[in-house]
Amino acid sequence: MTTPEKLRWIEEELADLRQAGLYNYIRTIASPQGAWLVVDGRDVLNFCSNNYLGLANHPRLMEAAKQAIERYGVGPGAVRTIAGTMKLHVELEERLAAFKGVEAAITFQSGFNANLGTIPALVGRGDVIYSDELNHASIIDGARLSRATIVRYAHCDAEDLRRQIEANKDAGHRRALIVTDGVFSMDGDVAPLDEIYEVAQEHGCLLMVDDAHGEGVLGRGGRGIVDHYNLHGKVDVEVGTLSKAFGVVGGVVAGSAVIVEWLRQRGRPFLFSSAMTVPDVAACLAAVDLLEESTELVDRLWKNTEYFKREMEGLGFDTGKSATPITPVMLGEASLAQDFSRKLFEEGVFAMAIGYPTVPRGKARIRVMISAAHNREDLDKALGAFEKVGRELGVI
Repeated sequence: MTTPEKLRWIEEELADLRQAGLYNYIRTIASPQGAWLVVDGRDVLNFCSNNYLGLANHPRLMEAAKQAIERYGVGPGAVRTIAGTMKLHVELEERLAAFKGVEAAITFQSGFNANLGTIPALVGRGDVIYSDELNHASIIDGARLSRATIVRYAHCDAEDLRRQIEANKDAGHRRALIVTDGVFSMDGDVAPLDEIYEVAQEHGCLLMVDDAHGEGVLGRGGRGIVDHYNLHGKVDVEVGTLSKAFGVVGGVVAGSAVIVEWLRQRGRPFLFSSAMTVPDVAACLAAVDLLEESTELVDRLWKNTEYFKREMEGLGFDTGKSATPITPVMLGEASLAQDFSRKLFEEGVFAMAIGYPTVPRGKARIRVMISAAHNREDLDKALGAFEKVGRELGVI
């Protein structure tokens, strides 16, 4: 098919991406999520998914989804504010609030939508947002949509945050919002939320944390970064996702009842996009049940993480500054990372390369995502593949 002249520029840009090693080659999965996948027709070890606790294919979640479909059907049929709020939505929000130890919670269709809905509802033109320079794209987009002034502070640097606030204290802003990721998805490091809270207190700023990669991972039984730092009742807004450790899909905002009520009135994705589907909500409820019953899966996740990281570092790989199951294998150039990923796939290990613009130029890596679903044999197979490819490409 011939590309029209008005779209020729896209062809040229795509060619440039391929030449620079930045083109995303999207593989197709033909199996349930788990420690092993069928990818492009091959059985491979899965080290890509955010399925931290192995819940995406858990029998109790699947059974809960099936039963909910039998009782309530599939789709909600409307936005939450018209005819889309079902009994299951209310139950999930109450259960999540109790799990997080907050007054109230509200669910969105995704974690991305949760940030897009929350930030513009809390601040707008005439306000200021202090944002960690490595915050997730959904925070960046939510901040842009708000039309507030955006001031970036150095990554995980509470002192620089304090300096930025001091430098802008006479700018006449009405309200100030500090927003940070809890766990940073590319490097796996954890925000110093206790120090950031102190800065927020000093200057009377709202404090918001996006705990997408901390939910189900950090804290007591996976209750997240606020629990990890014992900051209950001190963080104004906790944003989370139900698509990672919870194994399903959706977003959640937890905190004070007044903020949650305001989001029901002014959170645009809540107001203008259909609600989470019935089976998704039911599966999320089953995930909360499992996390409340036992810490077994969270404990196994951390045991697997500690073993894999220790062995990778022993082989001579650079795993960056991660303090979580996110394990970046730092390689530098995007083309090397893509070659490494392809060779791993040939060895039966599915671990994707991450390059610019997801990470800065020169900081491409293989991002390994450890799961409670992996057993020791899986981890050892992956370690053997990394060692073989690393030596072949001169990385170790």
